[in-house]
Amino acid sequence: MRQSPSSAVWLPIALVALCAAPAAGQGDPVAGGAAFLLLPVGARATALGQAGVADAGAGEAAFWNPAGLATLPASEFGVQYASTFVSTNTALSLFAASRRLGTAGITAYLVDYGSQDRELPGGGLPTGKVSPKNIQLTASYATELGGAVALGVSYKLIQFRQDCQGDCGTLRDVAGTTHAVDVGAQVTIGAHDAFRLGVALQHAGFALQLENRDQADPLPTKLALGAAYHLPLQAMGAGKAVDARVLVDVQDQWGEYGSPDARMGVEVGYDGTAFLRAGYAFLASNSGGASLGLGLRLERIAIDLARVFYQSGPFDDPVYVGLRILL
Repeated sequence: MRQSPSSAVWLPIALVALCAAPAAGQGDPVAGGAAFLLLPVGARATALGQAGVADAGAGEAAFWNPAGLATLPASEFGVQYASTFVSTNTALSLFAASRRLGTAGITAYLVDYGSQDRELPGGGLPTGKVSPKNIQLTASYATELGGAVALGVSYKLIQFRQDCQGDCGTLRDVAGTTHAVDVGAQVTIGAHDAFRLGVALQHAGFALQLENRDQADPLPTKLALGAAYHLPLQAMGAGKAVDARVLVDVQDQWGEYGSPDARMGVEVGYDGTAFLRAGYAFLASNSGGASLGLGLRLERIAIDLARVFYQSGPFDDPVYVGLRILL
């Protein structure tokens, strides 16, 4: 944000931008109040090094490539939670899946930076609290064409707001709202659909305006390409098997393709029930680094866990938890 309306607004934005936005000189504009869009969402993809463009079969695809929603095995309710050094992030989603009509759903996403006490000049007891947060409401639709091609689109209502409780002195309530879309496609090729390729345009929309048009923050629009390879490893009798997936993503700022980020992950699964995941995000920011995760699927309930280990910076490593219920 070029000129922050207050220090309370600037603090969480600066921390998110420092962690998630590309380093200086990479050609990416500072996203300001929309910097939260660069943070990963979903324990499954985060554990896989944030490689989610070619992933399929889970509702968190709404945050990586909406085309992946076309492969949901059933309607799904999902909760995604993350605890980071600057915020607590929660996403609630509901998707209705139909083989004939495709998949449609909605997602509500909250990034809460907590409350900051306001004191009178000279110190003393707090007189009020300022609470900055980001809110995103998403409506998504995806469908398969001929079983090999999936297309998806998401409309996103994005808001940054700062709310004041009590006497906040010179600070005041601030809110800015904008609109964006994600569009994506996936195609499966090879025997037993071993390869899945994906492409997604992310966060394409209008600048986020808090004060006036000259201070509006451009959205961090990205073009991402991904590939996933499914490899059966060993049949173990009684219908049980061990298999593996390898996922790779490449992402760059829309219109400027000189310094892409790379992400890769590996998943080993047993009997479609237990999953071990690991990955690495090669990012030009402090949010890159290794990741580990576990997944457990019991009939119609799936639980995913992830931990990211930042490659640099003095930040606490974030923890991600996901719960999906097939309806």
